Amino acid sequence: MAIKFLYVTAPSSDVAETLAKDLLTEKLAACVNILPRMRSFYHWRGAIACDDECVLIVKTAAQAVQKAKERLLALHPYETPCIAALDINEAGSNETFVQWVQGEISG
Repeated sequence: MAIKFLYVTAPSSDVAETLAKDLLTEKLAACVNILPRMRSFYHWRGAIACDDECVLIVKTAAQAVQKAKERLLALHPYETPCIAALDINEAGSNETFVQWVQGEISG
């Protein structure tokens, strides 16, 4: 029973909320946190770009990561969205939280 966090950026709160609600409706996430404003600096097409973005932290089960990633890629407005899967050390996590995430994803 492994859980993962997906770190995802989005261009606005509206997009972030749409992505979050879709993942929850499809049972691909147990919870999604949205951090409403950050400033991103990055290389893009030979220049340094800067934009305001939102961050989503998607709490999911390892077995749902591929489907969640596919769904995010299908819905995301960015050409190259940031979707990064982070391993969670379950030994250092609240066991009931891990069980809750698993239960929400599996059924």
